[in-house]
Parts: sequence; structure tokens; C-alpha cells
Amino acid sequence: MKIAIPLVNDKLCMHFGHCEVFALIDVDEESKSINSMERLTPPMHQPGVLPAWLHTQGANVIIAGGMGQRAQQLFAQNDIKVVVGAPSEPPESIVTAYLNDTLVPGENICDH
Repeated sequence: MKIAIPLVNDKLCMHFGHCEVFALIDVDEESKSINSMERLTPPMHQPGVLPAWLHTQGANVIIAGGMGQRAQQLFAQNDIKVVVGAPSEPPESIVTAYLNDTLVPGENICDH
């Protein structure tokens, strides 16, 4: 599984479309461990671009602080599971919590 997390200042960016980079984290679901992580600069944010781009990067899951309904639909169309309401923490902490079923999503901060 490959998990995408939008980052700003090495922590989760609360709005995925405003991030500086994406952390793409390859994980082993069985051992619940991180195999590797790379940071990629995303293309210009326009409707539909980021879901398609992350799909080509092999992402299966995106964890974000907030995301509008239309963006969530576009990710679903690209076979990427969306988790919203995550806290602004380092990507390793978020992924570890997600793998261990201890990530407690809060409110989706986007309403558009």
C-alpha cells in the first residue's frame, strides 16, 4: 500500500490542495511498518489534477486534514481511499497511527 500525505513544513497540511510537497509512503500492511518514504513536488493545483497525478504515483490512500466533496469524488474515481480530519503531525506519526487503527480523524475542515 502507498499512502499520500500533503505536507507543509514537514507536517500534514490541513488542506491538501495548498501543500508544498506530498509524502508518498510505501507501507507493509502485514507488519504495519513503513518501507520507504519519498517527497514529491505536486503539479499545479487544478480540479482533478492531483487525484490523477497521485494515482500515477501508485497511491492507494490519501490522508488529509480537509478536502471538499468534489475532490473526494475525484480521488474515489482514481481508486484512492480518502481519510480526512487528520491532525497536523509528521507523516510518519500519521501513517503509524493509520496502520495501527489508532488514527482518530477529526472534523473535515473543508466544506466546498
